[in-house]
Amino acid sequence: MYNERLQNVSVLGAAGKMGSGILLLTAVEMADLQLKPENKNKSFCLNAIDVSPQALTGLYGYLKSQLKKIAEKKLIQLREVYKENRELIENSEIIDQYVDDVLKLVLFSTKVESTYESSIIFEAIVENSDIKVATFKQILANSKKDPWFLTNTSSVPIGELDEKAEMKGKILGFHFYNPPAVQKLVELITTKNTNPELIEFSKIYAKNLRKVLVPSNDFAGFIGNGHFMRDMLFGIKQATQLSKEMSLPEAIYAVNRVSQDFLIRPMGIFQLMDYVGVDVCQKILIVMSSRLNKSELHSDLIDKLISLDIKGGQNSDGSQKPGILKYEKGKPVAIYSIDKKEYVPIESFQKNVDAKLGQLPASHKPWKDIVGNKQKESLLVGYFKELKSMSTIGASLAKEYHLSSKNIGLELVSDKISDNADNVNTVMLTGFFHAYGPINSYLD
Repeated sequence: MYNERLQNVSVLGAAGKMGSGILLLTAVEMADLQLKPENKNKSFCLNAIDVSPQALTGLYGYLKSQLKKIAEKKLIQLREVYKENRELIENSEIIDQYVDDVLKLVLFSTKVESTYESSIIFEAIVENSDIKVATFKQILANSKKDPWFLTNTSSVPIGELDEKAEMKGKILGFHFYNPPAVQKLVELITTKNTNPELIEFSKIYAKNLRKVLVPSNDFAGFIGNGHFMRDMLFGIKQATQLSKEMSLPEAIYAVNRVSQDFLIRPMGIFQLMDYVGVDVCQKILIVMSSRLNKSELHSDLIDKLISLDIKGGQNSDGSQKPGILKYEKGKPVAIYSIDKKEYVPIESFQKNVDAKLGQLPASHKPWKDIVGNKQKESLLVGYFKELKSMSTIGASLAKEYHLSSKNIGLELVSDKISDNADNVNTVMLTGFFHAYGPINSYLD
């Protein structure tokens, strides 16, 4: 069943930052299946579908470069695969052959009609329920197969899509994290109507891709964005309160530093907003607030930033676009001032704000030195014990933020969005690269 379903696959939104990664992973999985001796007479087709012809051209270049890197890493395996081909002698010849074999599977298209022969359809289009539903309905009405849908939605409830598009359980949430080719985490969201065979397919697919599959219950935002959006809003709240004592850019810098350095995270909360995209954060909040009937899932600051065209996100080469922060060589160098409508250099106020925050605990180590450390747990216990005893502004903000993050995690469990605390922690550890899960006893 698994092999047959993967003989004809489509990826909708294939040129986007999520769709391109999904396409790459699926292309490799399909090629590896086709190259097995028992499948040599079977045909495999992967439709890369996007509305932009220009983006599809760029997608071809992305696939080619990434496939070369993948082939280099699995060269020993590929030598075994191509051992009967006496013309392939040099490593470079084997690599080129593999890249060519994978690319031959991919058909580039701007038309939804290309999905009509597919048995599996990955959807990674705009985070808009109405557009998704209309697309699903069109495919179901015209498909020559009985397709299953794996949607990458990061916030829209799966049951809503299933019901509105009359899909009869042929859809589940398969939420990759950005970038899909690197991130190990996938959130799996099913409903009581989801086809059991589709669930089994998705589990095999995730296992073959070496992904960590975490189940989330079907509530808008799921576990990952359920925590991130609330965590983000708390950071915005802290910055807004601080802005009564300093300028808003200074307050944003302060909270961004606290959430990164003092909480030992890979990046600050405002930098993470830029990475995801301020506009994407706004769309997720709109979905969550309307579906969960929680008006507090909203930010006036985000609305104001969007009105000023401050969106963040990444360029096609993966570099960070200016957002709330401005970047040079990947590092924040300025923060946007809503009042001045320009970026204010961080160096113009950094020393003063750092002095107000106070020193980090003496036992502090940066995230990169903690995350893979075998003594991580004992280091964290010692660090937070020291942080707990401090009363500086930075330490106080960090303790408030840490406890808020824990309470958000506990709320996800009590609201039955997550089945247990371990799933919340796994999502934040694996999907957000945190050094520790939010549900912990470090400050108890």
